[in-house]
Amino acid sequence: MSKATYPLKLPASIKAAAARLAKEDGVSLNQWITAAVAQKIGAVETATDFLKRRAGNARPEDLKAFLANAPDIPPEPCDEIPADLRTMLKRAPA
Repeated sequence: MSKATYPLKLPASIKAAAARLAKEDGVSLNQWITAAVAQKIGAVETATDFLKRRAGNARPEDLKAFLANAPDIPPEPCDEIPADLRTMLKRAPA
């Protein structure tokens, strides 16, 4: 396996937490960060593959047709879009 060097700048609090966890695991900080990055890559790639398979040949028009049949009722309590996000969404280009 070839190795590349990459100077990593972390906020002090994240580096301290990673160093503490690496020590608890009995590995070097470098080994711990390498494993953490590999784990994140695996999770993202797995999720991407899953979502692509799940979507299949679906098209945006299919979702629009499905949503057109949804009832026009207010959301359940605690399921509302927060006011600040609602404002951002109104300003976002379509």
